[in-house]
Amino acid sequence: QVQPVESGGGLVQPGGSLRLSCAASGSRFSINTLGWYRQAPGKQRELVAQISSGGSTVYADSVKGRFTISRDNAKNTVYLQMNSLKPEDTAVYYCNYAFMYWGQGTQVTVSS
Repeated sequence: QVQPVESGGGLVQPGGSLRLSCAASGSRFSINTLGWYRQAPGKQRELVAQISSGGSTVYADSVKGRFTISRDNAKNTVYLQMNSLKPEDTAVYYCNYAFMYWGQGTQVTVSS
């Protein structure tokens, strides 16, 4: 059983930056696809960014050019660097491991 654990959420002003981290246990971290999803109140959970074992990335159109996903296999950790944040980025952000396991989520609030 893998339990991803997110950290790094918080309150930030529009235009600001945050970096989310997700640590996951297990010896197979390096061969699995990792993803960040988000869910705003009253909306469905949506893909934000995804990174494959080979480093290929996918981004939602709404975050392209502002967010960057990366991974450190030596630390079993995936990151989401979020720049130029907007109020519409406010949501609970979830880490996904291998399309199977979910973290508990971390709140990101963008407000002045």
